[in-house]
Amino acid sequence: MKLVRKVRDYLLDDEFKMIVLNNKINISNYDLIEYLDSDMVVVKYDRGKISIKGDNLTVSKLLNNEILISGIIKEIGMRS
Repeated sequence: MKLVRKVRDYLLDDEFKMIVLNNKINISNYDLIEYLDSDMVVVKYDRGKISIKGDNLTVSKLLNNEILISGIIKEIGMRS
């Protein structure tokens, strides 16, 4: 029963999440990619915006509600 609950919670999860890894950022449940180039990515979500600055930024994965950004990440800013 616990496994079914975990799978259900994962599939129905709509909360904004950002996971920072080594030279990667995974963002899920965002609203819009507002700006994208090799030096900066701006992602809009329900409570504001995330701006990622760096070098050689690329989108490694792009799904309906998930994006994985790779590159040399220098700064992450959040604003409402």
